[in-house]
Amino acid sequence: MKKILFVTSEAYPLIKTGGLADVSGSLPIALKALGHDVRILLPGYASVVEMGHFESVRLLHGDGGIAILEGVLPGSTVPVWLLAHPEYFGRLGNPYLASDGKPWPDNPARFSLLCHVAVEIAMDRLGLRWKPDIVHCNDWQTGLAPALLSDEPGRPATVFTIHNLAYQGVFPYETFLKLRLPNRFWSSHALEFYNQFSFIKGGLVFSDRITTVSPHYAEEIQGEEFGAGLEGLLRHRRERLSGILNGIDADAWNPATDPYIAANYDIDTLEKRAANRMALQQVFGLAQDDAIVLMAWVGRLVQQKGIDLVIELLPKLMRMPIQLVIVGSGEARYEQILLDWARLYPDRIAVKLGYDEANAHLIEAGTDLFLMPSRFEPCGLNQMYSQRYGAIPVVRHVGGLADTVADANATNLTMDRATGVVFQEAAAEDLLQALNRGFVLCQNKVLREKVQKAGMSKDFSWRQSAQCYLDLYDLAMADRLTAESLLQIKMDT
Repeated sequence: MKKILFVTSEAYPLIKTGGLADVSGSLPIALKALGHDVRILLPGYASVVEMGHFESVRLLHGDGGIAILEGVLPGSTVPVWLLAHPEYFGRLGNPYLASDGKPWPDNPARFSLLCHVAVEIAMDRLGLRWKPDIVHCNDWQTGLAPALLSDEPGRPATVFTIHNLAYQGVFPYETFLKLRLPNRFWSSHALEFYNQFSFIKGGLVFSDRITTVSPHYAEEIQGEEFGAGLEGLLRHRRERLSGILNGIDADAWNPATDPYIAANYDIDTLEKRAANRMALQQVFGLAQDDAIVLMAWVGRLVQQKGIDLVIELLPKLMRMPIQLVIVGSGEARYEQILLDWARLYPDRIAVKLGYDEANAHLIEAGTDLFLMPSRFEPCGLNQMYSQRYGAIPVVRHVGGLADTVADANATNLTMDRATGVVFQEAAAEDLLQALNRGFVLCQNKVLREKVQKAGMSKDFSWRQSAQCYLDLYDLAMADRLTAESLLQIKMDT
């Protein structure tokens, strides 16, 4: 049995802004189900501590203005340790952004504290009588922990997961000074990044092992297009870098039992799926038309996700027998353009701003094609939901989309392994060709069912991914022991 401290800035269902929360709320549960002792360390945001997310919370440690509270991740038996600090985490709202949409000015101090406390727990100096074998850190907010642990004799092994390299936690040199970090960290071989201070480099430089959330993304970030200035460092550490595909909650996302959809079904009762298609059209006020191809989007309305490509194609799409459902929020200009199009074609285009869990499930159960034309996508989850629900994903060949969707080309169709439509370039014409192929596929009942069943047969559960992490933890622990042995030999000589 391994003891694992999982350090994160968000975890579903306690606090969520993106995919990090989904991983942090699912992977620890899967690891515990495999027999391991996992504890989550999370900032004690006011919305988590004060708003009834825990049935009970008990104080484990209190000293110097901070407290460690213990609860249980809802829906599981995984302990959650909350770092309570009223000044840093007692505010309501977004965990990273103020009401004006800008980062909280004290974010470096807030997440530096999280990292320091992670080190104190990891070295069993807070009286909790528990010391992990592994400290698993996630994204820039936890990047200082592996760096700080590197100074500790007898430390646990460290793993750092990159969920999105675009977010790095880069601040001025003055911030480095204010945080009173060891002077040796101000180096291009440590936390200095083009004369600035980088949180994420702490994880990339000092962790025993580095992971990303898909194998393809692990390769992509070693190149200039996706490396965000860190590609050289990542190539240097490529022997310690690997990609492990995120899983999905196979219980919450199961068309056979899903309470949010109009009719439950499985791979053997696909004909029942039609009722969800009708329900989707009804809920969104679209014309009831069995012959039309229904396309859908659920996600952020930002350029990264390729919504601009969809908007560029709307004049051509409206000349085709299709309907389009969009649920999401993002840049105001994209939101307004889409709302304008929905007013022009009220029976063909439906737009709902914001996220709605029930609608997200119904869309997966009812749409014909699910659109994910992302410019980059570290992992992505909706393409996995789509395949599980018999929707056909239309995706760009990037990141986790490339790892999870097999194109419906002649070879894959012949071998019964096609699960979606894949295109290469982030260009409107390439997307249009993919949508045309998807449209034709939907018109062919035999081929469509072949693709649907291939997708529904795939295993995207967390159990498989959790085992991959356990194997990686073994490697990280071996790396740590090797490093300590080499250091001891150096000291002896």
